[in-house]
Amino acid sequence: MAEIAPVRGILYNPAKVDVSRVLAPPYDVISEEDRGRLEARDPYNCVRLILPRGEGDAKYGAAAKILHSWLDDGVLKRDSQHAIYRYNQVFTISELGHKPVTRRGFIAAVRLHRFDEGVIMPHERTLRGPKEDRLKLMRATRAHFSQIFGLYSDPDRETDRAFGPVENNPPDLEGTTPDGTLHQLWRVTDRVTLAKIGRVLAPLKIYIADGHHRYETMLALRDEFRVQAGSAVPASASTEHATMFLANMDDPGLVVLPTHRLIHGLQSFDLDSLLGQARAAFELVKIEEGARDAAKLKAILADKSRERPTFAAVTPGRADAWLFSLRVEPEAAGLSGPRALTTLDVTILHSLVLERMLGIDREAQEAQRNIVYVKDTRDALSRIERAEAQVGFVMHPTRVEQVRAIADCHEVMPQKSTFFYPKIASGLVVNPLDPVEILPSVL
Repeated sequence: MAEIAPVRGILYNPAKVDVSRVLAPPYDVISEEDRGRLEARDPYNCVRLILPRGEGDAKYGAAAKILHSWLDDGVLKRDSQHAIYRYNQVFTISELGHKPVTRRGFIAAVRLHRFDEGVIMPHERTLRGPKEDRLKLMRATRAHFSQIFGLYSDPDRETDRAFGPVENNPPDLEGTTPDGTLHQLWRVTDRVTLAKIGRVLAPLKIYIADGHHRYETMLALRDEFRVQAGSAVPASASTEHATMFLANMDDPGLVVLPTHRLIHGLQSFDLDSLLGQARAAFELVKIEEGARDAAKLKAILADKSRERPTFAAVTPGRADAWLFSLRVEPEAAGLSGPRALTTLDVTILHSLVLERMLGIDREAQEAQRNIVYVKDTRDALSRIERAEAQVGFVMHPTRVEQVRAIADCHEVMPQKSTFFYPKIASGLVVNPLDPVEILPSVL
């Protein structure tokens, strides 16, 4: 089902730049302040490509000029051979006791499919604005600057064994981003290894973990290239593919963190009123000890979430918190759809609490008029303590098997339901798009 192919990637030239200073996070997590810091970090930082400066649509043409000038100067070089790129990320995180963790995957071209074809599976809704922006950038530059994050299931870890010999060599490219993550890249060109990887992936579905907007943008660009060609485009053309980072959902280094919701700007909010409405569907438990301690609150949530879908409500000016655990069947609470979706804590929070009890409709959620998403639990609790929110909802992480189950039902979760840590680095492998370039088969 999934068709992968090697690419001739454009990579930074370590003889010209310090790789650690030129990588950037994905465009959609870069604030204006972050953008300035990345630009100051190095004149060749790829933020200048993924978030180019300029007025209106002129900035997209500016990005194309920058790309070509860096190629001309040898700062970026296109590989002479088609390759799949082994990509490992080594990181530490407090949730795992600050012990080094390695998330393993690889970067390859993946043949594009509409979602209804059942090969590439989404799990989140998308918004029109970001897709229009990315489409203009890809049109102007004819390049993919950062990868979509995809998951596949390989419980026997055959792909890791295939890449094993490669990892015995020093990386071809290596750099550390400001968050402390070490990014390591190896070129893999030998036909035997590529064929092994291709055979493992061939019968599988790919589940989008992150990058839904970019994937839909690549579909739109593919369709534009088809129209421009005026005739059938070969399935092996580079424009028929997306560039993806693929990770095994059975990899022990795959970490998913929660994203918490801070609610603000409501005309009125009263905790007692919310609790009164919630009692019809939820078991409510008051937490007094550890309610403001991030580690203790996460442990309480983890324990309770083993029994039933649970999240915590925290309000400013109080030392306690309330656990909301769904105590009735989803249908009795007015939730419809497959059980994988209706028993998910973020679905329950958004449908029952945010929409019905607090009056924050789907449009307001997507526009983020009354909601701020915060990834770090300590930061979320601090913001609530500073009264930056009328109420905050602290979440338990969505499990990978829940993502898969919902995607298999052709359903989608609310926005920001998953946070796969760490983020993939932008600029590590740039893939040029050429309608006449044919990518070789791995099989």
